[in-house]
Amino acid sequence: MDKRRFLHHLVGTSSLLVLAPGSAFAQVSLSKALTPLRIGLTPVFLEDQTALLQATQAYLEYRLGRTIQLVQRSSYGEILSLLFQNKLDFAWICGYPFVHWREYMRLLAVPLFHGQPLYQSYFIVSSENRTTQSLLDLRGKLFAYSDPNSNSGYLVPQYKLWARQEDPRFFFKKAIFTWAHRAVVEAVAAGLVDGGAVDGYVYDTLALLNPDLVHRTRVVTKSEKFGFPPIVASTHVNHGDFLSLQNALLAMHRDPHGIAILRQFNLDGFIVGSDRLYNSINHMMRFVNSKIHAA
Repeated sequence: MDKRRFLHHLVGTSSLLVLAPGSAFAQVSLSKALTPLRIGLTPVFLEDQTALLQATQAYLEYRLGRTIQLVQRSSYGEILSLLFQNKLDFAWICGYPFVHWREYMRLLAVPLFHGQPLYQSYFIVSSENRTTQSLLDLRGKLFAYSDPNSNSGYLVPQYKLWARQEDPRFFFKKAIFTWAHRAVVEAVAAGLVDGGAVDGYVYDTLALLNPDLVHRTRVVTKSEKFGFPPIVASTHVNHGDFLSLQNALLAMHRDPHGIAILRQFNLDGFIVGSDRLYNSINHMMRFVNSKIHAA
């Protein structure tokens, strides 16, 4: 498939490109192919992300002129471990681990959602539950967190409870980790738990992709806005590779082929961003840590 056919297919159809092994866009210069850029990802919201990830990989390889390796793991902890061991060059993580381990990574880019580098945490219950009005109404109930390294799916509800002088370790009858925001929605919708905390971006995107699932849940409250989960670079990444990927991401919203991929992610683009976006997450982290140490 030549360049023109590739770009036409990516933009001109509703389906995503799946590259066949050995296709022109899967091949880059030999010297750079020997040292691929490794980007870590966790599951976001799709049941089958293969086509979207292949299209993303193909686009970045074409723009950067080198091999891109997308590395998927089931939790933020696994991705962070690989990043700290220099087995990843870049990763799409959460704001909570970003502020927690700030000295071990560099901020590369921040996605834009509804035109802003911001998102919220949603507290959800079953749509059949019409009485619950706040997190405090779930005392002694079953609750689902997404990931212990998630801001929206863990830190926010922890902070909200501690701020009300409630110890989260004893507040619920039982709390579980689902290890994915989508799985929180599924657990609440199926009645496996009474409530859960979920990434608002994931929830809103699921509402577009799988409305039947989301309609079986109800948003009780939405948090204040926080810095959107960032793309970060390992400290070992050289300046040239850092700028190459950063520039490719920053230019996506001006490229019709990049726009096609952004739409699949339900994003508007990327900006450079700054640490200030994550000040409120840093505040919550410090507050929760102080409460735990004092308890």
